[in-house]
Amino acid sequence: MTAENWGALTLVLLGFGIAAGLVAWTSSTARRVFAPAALLMLVAAAVVAAAPPSVVVDDDAVVALVALAGVLAVAGGGPIAALVFDLVDRREPDGETMREAAHVLRGGAWIGGLERIAVYAAIVAGWPEGLAIVLGVKSLARYPELRTPGTAERFIIGTFVSVLWAAGCAGVVLLVR
Repeated sequence: MTAENWGALTLVLLGFGIAAGLVAWTSSTARRVFAPAALLMLVAAAVVAAAPPSVVVDDDAVVALVALAGVLAVAGGGPIAALVFDLVDRREPDGETMREAAHVLRGGAWIGGLERIAVYAAIVAGWPEGLAIVLGVKSLARYPELRTPGTAERFIIGTFVSVLWAAGCAGVVLLVR
């Protein structure tokens, strides 16, 4: 494989991940299809990590990489969080309480998307303090709702899944730099 092909392969994998993520937003059945697509992000990270040091990434490719990984951070994080919640709701002895908690935490998909892009941007920009600000603002804003049974657990699970996904997408970019 030539040096130029490594970057192209990474961009293609991220593109497929975005397409799968966007499709996964459409229904709960489509979310199940996204699980293998989530592996594409891991494969993209492995491709970038395994690339020989002689790979030269031009400025246009870096811009495309940052943009694609950012879109994947937002588009892919929602379906991953929903898959985890599906698993939690199914395995939880009182799954109904967890589902009711989902109604208390209104706007979770929008807040999660904004959280993922902010976490992604903070990591890519090399500003770790941004993570504390994002998570602090989210926690303070949600604090009154966390007293309802099941909401604190759902809040923590969703936040961890979102942050880990966004950090993984940012990691792909940082491996190239």
